[in-house]
Amino acid sequence: MPIQHAIWQVGQQPLPLKNCKLPSEQLLEEMIVSDPRILSSEWMLIGRQEITSFGGRIDLLAIAPDGSLVLIELKRDRTPREIVAQALDYASWLQGLTADRLVQIYSRFSNGGSLETAFQNRFGAPLDEDSLNHTHQIIIAAAEIDPSTERIVGYLNERDIPINVIFFQVFQHGEHQLLSRTWLIDPGETQANAAVGKSNVGEKEPWNGEYYVSFGDATSRSWDDARKFGYISAGGGTWYTQTLKMLSPGDRVWVNIPKKGYVGVGIVEQAVQPASEFTVMTDHGEQSVMEVVLHGAKYKALADTPELSEQFVKVKWIDTLEANKAFNEVGLFGNQNTVCQPTTPKWRHTVERLKQVFSTPSA
Repeated sequence: MPIQHAIWQVGQQPLPLKNCKLPSEQLLEEMIVSDPRILSSEWMLIGRQEITSFGGRIDLLAIAPDGSLVLIELKRDRTPREIVAQALDYASWLQGLTADRLVQIYSRFSNGGSLETAFQNRFGAPLDEDSLNHTHQIIIAAAEIDPSTERIVGYLNERDIPINVIFFQVFQHGEHQLLSRTWLIDPGETQANAAVGKSNVGEKEPWNGEYYVSFGDATSRSWDDARKFGYISAGGGTWYTQTLKMLSPGDRVWVNIPKKGYVGVGIVEQAVQPASEFTVMTDHGEQSVMEVVLHGAKYKALADTPELSEQFVKVKWIDTLEANKAFNEVGLFGNQNTVCQPTTPKWRHTVERLKQVFSTPSA
């Protein structure tokens, strides 16, 4: 059903704010370029009004922390169904962009800036050319869409096409206009669809029911603590944490530390919880995770900032390895999303190999 959003001024007699429109959709684009957090705090803009080889223009292009791309199309004067077709057409061009083309696009957008340097400064990690543009999302920005377009977007997303709609609505409040934002589909679901990647097109197979988990950033989390207290975690932004919502009690997870290798297999015991609510069992009884782990002080400092706080999933480990003994070899599946459901033969091969290395009596 169509998204409807309303805002009231708080008071003894709540006063609804009136819907209004921006003077132009060009202003919305200017606002997004000025502050990309209007779209997402997890993306970095790298292109604007880029001309495709088909003769069209991509409104905005962004990059995510894993090097995947985000195509953003503003509705402007096109009908909703037209913009879906247009976005899919542009995406077919986008998937062929090489690293050097993307470097050129960012240079034009930033007046000569370096994509590699900007990525490092924005995400605190080097840009891996092998991961660059390995997959992409399609985001349509609109004030509203009709029911048929909503059905089309839902249909595509359910079939692993990573497409979503972000709704912007404007409200008048005195002399000021307020901008609100909401999503048609949970962004984590779209991100999870994108995580499979274009390299798997034509070689997908049914998901085997076992989850891949990336346990990254040793400066913010300790694998020794995760082994000892039974959990996996992620934090620092919703892009890193929202895929943890995919996990439910009973799910089997295989844990990989990027650049090191696979270090554990376990069964999920509880759904995701924020650091402020997550407890672990210690020699002194049940305690807050923030009081006992290596990076607890950092988790406590961010506990009241939901979009940045560390999120935890309780896991009963079946078998684990120390980080310095992680299992790695050519041909194993890897992905920078915290959690994903791989549907590639490479994942089947990976799990088969892991079951030869790790003890899995309950397999």
